[in-house]
Amino acid sequence: MANVIITGTSRGIGFELVKLFAEDGHRVLALSRNEKPVADLNLEGVTAFPFDLGNTTDYHKVSKFLEGWEKVDVLINNAGSLLNKPFLETTTQEFKTVYEVNVFGVAEITRTVLPKMNKKGHVVTISSMGGVQGSMKFAGLSAYSSSKGAVITLTELLAEEFKETGPSFNVLALGAVQTEMLEEAFPGYQAPLTALEMAHYIKQFALTGQQYYNGKLLQVSNSTP
Repeated sequence: MANVIITGTSRGIGFELVKLFAEDGHRVLALSRNEKPVADLNLEGVTAFPFDLGNTTDYHKVSKFLEGWEKVDVLINNAGSLLNKPFLETTTQEFKTVYEVNVFGVAEITRTVLPKMNKKGHVVTISSMGGVQGSMKFAGLSAYSSSKGAVITLTELLAEEFKETGPSFNVLALGAVQTEMLEEAFPGYQAPLTALEMAHYIKQFALTGQQYYNGKLLQVSNSTP
């Protein structure tokens, strides 16, 4: 039984991940601004409470909760903020808002959880193919895709800094998955994978990927976008 923390669990991939881990008997802390979708499932071993990656006081709630766990085995940084807007119309504040969640939030929740993780632990950050250098880029996603590029580099740096003590850090750059966020970015586009199908892959990788990878970017995509 693993102790698992997942951010961005109110919908899409994060929501499906909570159910999959719970079905296998793992303990899950599900973090999202809207905790109701997970709380309504009433799953055994799952705790959900309101959590905003951009609210510094919310991290104290996580630290307090983790006093009851001996260790954290898996942290999945899944939460993301999307802005689809022309660059010249995007304000500095809008850019900051995206980075607050996609970069600073990833750094802060990781910093909060790390003291509870050991050599065998695994931090998995969900990025996007749009953040991969040399991949196809799309107009309107300057804030989003650049932030997803930032967490790829952050993952590599953390893997180096903690290579002696652990945990392992890896990042998955996802291609198109049929989620609400995809619909916001590419209205009407039909992705080849459902949120549940991708969640199955991420769950298995989160539990076992650290045996094979550390500080690595894996491109999980069979389509463009």
